Amino acid sequence: MLPVHSRWFLPALAIGLVCGLSACGEAKDRHPPADQATPAIPVEVLPATRGEMLAVYSGTAPLQAEQEAVVVAKVGGELHQLLVEEGAQVRKGQVLARLDGDRLRLELAQARAQRAKLERDYKRTIELQQRGLVATSAFENLRYELDGAQATYDLAALQLSYTEIRAPLEGVIAERFVKLGNTLRPNDPLFRIADLTPLVAEVFVPEREMHKLQVGQTASAVIDAAGGAFEAVIRRISPVVDSTTGTFKVTLEIHDTTAQLKPGMFARVNIVHDRRADVLRVPRSALIEDDGHSRLFVVVAGKAIAREVTLGLTDGAAVEITSGLRTGEQVVVIGQGGLKNGSLVKVIASATSTVTTPTAAQNNP
Repeated sequence: MLPVHSRWFLPALAIGLVCGLSACGEAKDRHPPADQATPAIPVEVLPATRGEMLAVYSGTAPLQAEQEAVVVAKVGGELHQLLVEEGAQVRKGQVLARLDGDRLRLELAQARAQRAKLERDYKRTIELQQRGLVATSAFENLRYELDGAQATYDLAALQLSYTEIRAPLEGVIAERFVKLGNTLRPNDPLFRIADLTPLVAEVFVPEREMHKLQVGQTASAVIDAAGGAFEAVIRRISPVVDSTTGTFKVTLEIHDTTAQLKPGMFARVNIVHDRRADVLRVPRSALIEDDGHSRLFVVVAGKAIAREVTLGLTDGAAVEITSGLRTGEQVVVIGQGGLKNGSLVKVIASATSTVTTPTAAQNNP
């Protein structure tokens, strides 16, 4: 039989051992292994590549005809003939319509008769003036009257000629405003004619871009209605900046060899104002910009390493890196928002294609 002190000591020892093991288990649960404390963050990467880089300014504008005119009636009258319709190709000087000219023909006949009478009187007066039977002043007055009659006749003939509505330029009938039988007054519009070669687009560019653009620079015009992009070139740059909008006008000529483009179509114009070959590029989405500094993350030995980089040209898809990065380094393009320098990462996707520079990108420095 155990002594009294032994009978209470053994149970106490057992209870102490159980508690100690339990505490150790809890401590173990509170402090997991180091490899489970910071799980790797999933990211997608893309290698930094070299290639051509374009600096592009983009704007939007409707297409316009370089030359366009609204044909108006120069005299009043009833529209007797319509000789062309919308879509018709016309040449300069071609008759497009005819007005009723009965009144003007009568006025021309009256002016012709008056001129003939004064011509006859003038010839008789010449003979009398040579014989000294007519005063010089009377002779000169008759000559002035004859000149006035000739001017009246010429004006009547001109007014009658205006009853034939002629095209002021070569182009296409874009719009017809009248119908057969309409009674027109002077300056009433009849047609709108547009010369479709070439078509132009007027883009209003912020003044900060003025030093980057020059006449002759190449561009492209993406026109969805025509299903693609068309070559363009800067033809004119306005030297004046609008103080209200802070913009200046740039006029581009669109090259259309297919005759698909029409005035009024909407164009996204992209002007290439700088071009560099064989530069280091990364997707613009990889950048993290803060307080005027740009940085990105590269993956080295399973960790994300922060790099501060210097930027060069930029467009909507890619950016040039002039320092802080080497060709071929794996740049984090998705998932970098949650990274810190030295974070463990797990690459779940690695793009194999290189970054391309789209000509339709907008330059947002």
